[in-house]
Amino acid sequence: MDIVAIETAIKRYVDAGELAGAAMLVRRGGETQTICVGLRDIEARRPVERDTIFRIASMSKPIISTLALMLLEDGKFALGDPITRWAPEFSAMRVLGSPEGPLNETEPAGMPITFEHLLTHRSGLTYSDFHRGPIAAAYRDMLGGDIDNELSPNAWIARLAGLPLIDQPGRQFHYGKSTDLLGLLIERIADAPLADVLKRRIFVPLGMTDTGFSVAATNEGRRAGLHGFDAQGRLTTLASVPGGHAQAERTASMTFVSGGQGLWSTLDDYLAFARMFAEGGAVDDVRLLQPGTLSMIATNQLTDHQRSTARMLGLPLFARGHGFGLGVAVVMEPDQADPVRCGGGKGAVGWPGAYGGWWQADPNDGSVMIFLAHNMVQLEQLAQGIGLGVWSAISDFQSIGSRPR
Repeated sequence: MDIVAIETAIKRYVDAGELAGAAMLVRRGGETQTICVGLRDIEARRPVERDTIFRIASMSKPIISTLALMLLEDGKFALGDPITRWAPEFSAMRVLGSPEGPLNETEPAGMPITFEHLLTHRSGLTYSDFHRGPIAAAYRDMLGGDIDNELSPNAWIARLAGLPLIDQPGRQFHYGKSTDLLGLLIERIADAPLADVLKRRIFVPLGMTDTGFSVAATNEGRRAGLHGFDAQGRLTTLASVPGGHAQAERTASMTFVSGGQGLWSTLDDYLAFARMFAEGGAVDDVRLLQPGTLSMIATNQLTDHQRSTARMLGLPLFARGHGFGLGVAVVMEPDQADPVRCGGGKGAVGWPGAYGGWWQADPNDGSVMIFLAHNMVQLEQLAQGIGLGVWSAISDFQSIGSRPR
């Protein structure tokens, strides 16, 4: 791996004011190398370091999906089981006639939501930010912040179940709150807070001491600042994440946690998790999943039609290059795979985070690549072309870091 070339490439984005800084890691052939560029705190002028702690946003989803599949292996549920066994609130769901249509124009759900639907984002749940119709306001008004939320888990589940789905369960891929719901179902199944279950089953066994839904006060100095852009597109420090979905400081009394996007982590912590996908389900002497379960995760679960019609913010997700397994994107046609989703050979997996985090794990050569940054952009800014540099930086990192030595 050409460390100098990676550092030079990413430094261009930092120098141009398109990125505060980034922490990067490549593991190949049992050797791990890291590259840190720019600042973790642009006000205090603190540099990004290997142990800097970042919000990883939707990079949380593969961790929660893995935990769910560990419970699957324990016999707690089957993929085809309706979630109503653990969440009877979803027993009489209604489906909008149109995703952007009136909330009172609905039809009954043709089948119950299953665990497989949640793991593959085919539940009919969504995110408010993806819509302009009445469902967007209903999600915001009823559910509150996506990450930090004063509602209790039970109250959040009840309110989510009271909203109509945007599609029939199983019909299409719709990225949204499926993993958040899955995380709170894990709490009910395990009869324990999600944070405690994660710690016991994944974080402690793998030595992921810096990963969690909040940052310990003793680690505050290692935490990356919330970096984004002002109205003129200039790099700045934000008071909270875009959309107000999370507070700068999480209230200690909050019991709701976002399994879909709420975790903080570091390069080495996420490496400990991601190695599982490159090394057959086990990391050193710690086995999280059996090979057969890992194979299911890394196998596309979508139909050809679902692949071709999957969209995020109007853009295609999987029509070329990728499919979606159980919680991760899967490379199907390597020569067409968009590196922003994840690259690598056939069967490589990954899933990025909205705040500038990215990873891929490739079982073909046992490699793992991770890119962490705080690049928090409003949707309106994206439409203006503000904040897009991080995705170009990730593409450069993936391209250079994947080259043979």
